[in-house]
Amino acid sequence: MNELIQRSEQYTLENVRLETGFLYREGQIIGTDTALFSITIKGGKIQEIRPAQTGDGTGSFNANGKLVLPTFRDMHIHLDKTLYGLPWKAVFPKNRTVKDMIAREQEIIPELLKTSVERAEKLIMLLQGYGTNFARTHFNVDPTSGTKSLEHLLRALEHLKASFGAELVAFPQHGLYYTDSTGLMREIAAWDKVDFIGGLDPYSIDGSIEKPMDFTVQLALDNKKGIDIHLHEGGESGAKTIHYLIDKVLENPELQGRTFISHAFALAYMSPKDLQYTAERLGAAKVGIASSVPFRNMLMPLPQLREAGVEVLTGNDNVQDHWGTFGSGNMLQKANLAAQLYGYETEFDLSRCLRYATNGKLPLDDKGNRTWPNVGDDASFLLVDASCSAEAVSRISAVDGLLHKGNIIKWHNSTPVQSA
Repeated sequence: MNELIQRSEQYTLENVRLETGFLYREGQIIGTDTALFSITIKGGKIQEIRPAQTGDGTGSFNANGKLVLPTFRDMHIHLDKTLYGLPWKAVFPKNRTVKDMIAREQEIIPELLKTSVERAEKLIMLLQGYGTNFARTHFNVDPTSGTKSLEHLLRALEHLKASFGAELVAFPQHGLYYTDSTGLMREIAAWDKVDFIGGLDPYSIDGSIEKPMDFTVQLALDNKKGIDIHLHEGGESGAKTIHYLIDKVLENPELQGRTFISHAFALAYMSPKDLQYTAERLGAAKVGIASSVPFRNMLMPLPQLREAGVEVLTGNDNVQDHWGTFGSGNMLQKANLAAQLYGYETEFDLSRCLRYATNGKLPLDDKGNRTWPNVGDDASFLLVDASCSAEAVSRISAVDGLLHKGNIIKWHNSTPVQSA
């Protein structure tokens, strides 16, 4: 388990690098200006930010000019069923459809549950090593897992509560009706620790759009939860599901801003006209999209969604599990992938791509004004081996330090100042 280097009491970070504005030439942004500061932390909050000066003595840490960035947030991951921590195993070639994967899970879950607490902790620590201190994690709700996936995940999160935060999505991975998971979903939806009600491909798994979606929406309303459903379906059924959920959210305004569609691959295959219409409806209903930034033969229209006012979240999804091979756990890599996929190469565009790792938080606004960090903020941030956000995204820079609400979790290649 991660050992805290410094708990949330008063201390000072010396010589941290903060972005202070953009550099211009002929009216174009050509770089990012920075300066060195000292940040005093007390009770888990930023108490003071001032220009760098001589160390304050006991309890001070020297960042050696490393860049401070907001912590990363993985907004779509499955901490409960990782294979990370077990011997390496790539995706099994026969498991290609969602129903194939459900059958595979039913075989392997009983064995995986025996070590799921320890493996979830190892995966969390992998994420922390890459600068992530918060995740939205889905957990299985199915007849094979029962309530065990949730119980084991809660134990892992409790062990690491001083260094990591999470919100939880109850996910009927094996379908609501395909494996009769409705009773379990009702039971688990009442748990205080559950934040969102999930769902899975209602038409292709349960044979209906309306019946599973109506159940999901009502369960969320009854238990005052948000919604975050998996929708892998493309084509007509995927598009109809998106619009059906939008209609339901518009009918129930309390779900606006609390409803998300994970993946939503149908958006990648829409005509420009249909995409624009759908994006505008998503934005008006305040229904967000959570994406793993897929590549290969699919380019998700994340920039177009953002332009329409849709909240776009990103996450690793699977990190070495039986669903996928390539998840690394590195959210900065996701920001880099987005930059490559959407052709972002300038200083300004690369700096804006950092939002894909931080869930929207940026040190500078579009005009170059420093908007973060501020006195009174949670002392949760990173030390990165980069000169600016744009470089960090472009080079997937190493994370040398991680603070979570004032607790120093990681402090590598930076040394404490010697007491006077």
